[in-house]
Amino acid sequence: MNDYGFLSILPPVIAIIFALRTKQVYIALFFGIWFSWFIMNDWNFLTGTLAALEGMVNVFKSEGNTRTIMFSALVGALLLFIQYSRGVEGFVNKLNILITYFEQKKTGYSRVIVQLLAMVTGVVLFVETSISSLTVGTLYRPIFDKLKIPREKLAYIADSSSAPTSILIPFNAWGAFIMGLLITQGIETPFATLIISIKYNFYPIVALLILAAVIIFKKDIGPMAKAEKRTKETGKLMNEGSKPMISEIVTSYPPKEGIKAKAYNMVIPLVTMVVMMPINLAYTGWDKVENYSSFRHHFSQAIGKGSGSSSVLYAVVAALFVAMILYRIQGIMKTKEMVDLTLKGISELMPLALLMLLAFAIGDACNQLGTGEYIATVSKEWLSPELLPAIVFLISSFIAFSTGTSWGTFAIMLAISLPMAEIHGANIHLVIAATLGGGVFGDHCSPISDTSIISSMASASDHIDHVKTQLPYALIGGLISTVLYLIMGFVV
Repeated sequence: MNDYGFLSILPPVIAIIFALRTKQVYIALFFGIWFSWFIMNDWNFLTGTLAALEGMVNVFKSEGNTRTIMFSALVGALLLFIQYSRGVEGFVNKLNILITYFEQKKTGYSRVIVQLLAMVTGVVLFVETSISSLTVGTLYRPIFDKLKIPREKLAYIADSSSAPTSILIPFNAWGAFIMGLLITQGIETPFATLIISIKYNFYPIVALLILAAVIIFKKDIGPMAKAEKRTKETGKLMNEGSKPMISEIVTSYPPKEGIKAKAYNMVIPLVTMVVMMPINLAYTGWDKVENYSSFRHHFSQAIGKGSGSSSVLYAVVAALFVAMILYRIQGIMKTKEMVDLTLKGISELMPLALLMLLAFAIGDACNQLGTGEYIATVSKEWLSPELLPAIVFLISSFIAFSTGTSWGTFAIMLAISLPMAEIHGANIHLVIAATLGGGVFGDHCSPISDTSIISSMASASDHIDHVKTQLPYALIGGLISTVLYLIMGFVV
């Protein structure tokens, strides 16, 4: 692979700045992809353009990418199903009872309780970030709208309660992936090493604490404070001119007339999707477990080795089938209605699938350019053991921000940070935590992160508005984490 040096960081950074300034995220990502291949084809406009197009086609060579894009499209069908069946309406009616109870206790208290419920839901669903973000956004969007809580706040809660929890409770595909990377670096006890490093993984912990504090004390800052003020004064859930990640057809699809609103028509399909996630992880990882002492041990090991992309796709398909059977038994839908709704839901989420395609394509282009390796190695020579954790955290953050992937960052940085920790005599658990925390922090700040994209979609928020409103909280968490790593670098 050619060494493109400083040029390797220009395409993703320019694309991100362009997206934040113009809010034209599709054009920004396409430009970033084109510019990457333009550089790699010796600044030849024609071959660079053709290579960019082939780069987007090659996204589908990755089975994981294809499954994720399919999952994103099928989610639209599930959302239409639960609205058409009056399941959403039934769920809102049940929550209204809770809201009325707390409003009688203290005016405005229900807003806090509902936001805390959304956060707890995101934390409980630590098995998979996509399922967590999707469930929180889908379940709570109607009630957030009713209480005049801005869509940006829901997207922030969905995003900031998913990835931090998945990295802190590693009994999922995240943990399996990281342990696999640790094994390749010669770590003989990867699980124990990962568990010990959790107490030093400051950013996810701080991010969750900030989220809880924002909700409980109602202290919003920056763009989020403006969003809250806008919603309270005008009732507008989004900024003027903002475009939600999914169309109004999906979020406000008219329910079927003449049937009773029942919460279980929404809850059962969503619970099916959530429950099927660990089952699918175990299924896809079952044959990869060699030594086991019991079914329970085999099951837990298989979950850690399962395929996350396969599991979320199978889970949403299972939820759709359960919904179809449930609604058919009740006489809510006929087969033709189900087919039409499925196709309608998929078509309405094509913009999201396109965005996922572009996000994956720019990530692949960055890998070809060597963006991550350049950022990671540029400061190798001047690091000291005391500064290593903080610098590793910042480098991991920038890689994740530039590429939009925390997992890609883990793969790049652990291969560099662990040998550096050994050479410099730094605490290995602290360095591992800094690498992982930096990946999550950068991912939280990046508009090309797939987790952030799904959070925006599930919450029906404008994606760039979500990134802008979440950014101040993420930066505060990142600053606190950097200071803690600086201190711990001298203490541990």
